[in-house]
Amino acid sequence: MEFSLRKAGHPNRQVRQVPDGTVAEFPIPSVGREDGGSYTCDYRSITQQSHWSYLSDPVEIIVAGCWLAGHSGVWGQPSYPKPNISLLSPSGGVSLGGAVTILCCGQDEGLQFVLNKEGRNVQWVNSDYLALFHINNVRREHGGIYSCSYHNQSQPSAVSYPSDPMELVVRGRPDFTNTNITRLVLGAMVLLVLGLILAEAYYSRPRGGALGAWIPPSGEENLPREQAASPQGAETPAQPPLLPNTPAPENPPQQLPI
Repeated sequence: MEFSLRKAGHPNRQVRQVPDGTVAEFPIPSVGREDGGSYTCDYRSITQQSHWSYLSDPVEIIVAGCWLAGHSGVWGQPSYPKPNISLLSPSGGVSLGGAVTILCCGQDEGLQFVLNKEGRNVQWVNSDYLALFHINNVRREHGGIYSCSYHNQSQPSAVSYPSDPMELVVRGRPDFTNTNITRLVLGAMVLLVLGLILAEAYYSRPRGGALGAWIPPSGEENLPREQAASPQGAETPAQPPLLPNTPAPENPPQQLPI
């Protein structure tokens, strides 16, 4: 198999051939900041070089090196190098509602790192050599200029100079994915409850009489049912009396009009 490693924004690709395997390694011996970026890979058969596979999902490499500036002393105390501050996120800032991590690098063990935003201390972390400051659910007020400093926990008066300033840019519209899911679930629950209430009200209401019931005209309320049901002016033909032991005719004779 022949494997190819591609970096976004770079036309050249790295190629590795593995005749008897299905895995290729692309080592980066000395990582620099220029090595950061988005990478993808693909492959093809050595014997069928016209057929390439689809590109893999991209992977992001973030280079966060800890370099230390020149030494500086404060109040005649033992000097500490100025720390380095960097943002562990893709370039271009962070979106509203996202998360970001700020890295501050020191020199020694047993240090307390302080994150400053425009002259105000916002976070403290006790750690060795470096500290990670996490900001979750980023809002617009989190944007601004940040710096960091540190001191030894046993000598809090010997504080390093602040690092070089770093700007945190909050950009874009907020990511409402989780919020929309929550709203949809709540809306579905409200609709379900309303549907149950309407169904309960429908099936529990009192039932009325049959539709289309005949209402007798005024003045016929006290008449016998047979007489009241007969149209006005219509005479009911009289039936001849039956003799004893004479069966009733199945079809009584009809009287013809004279």
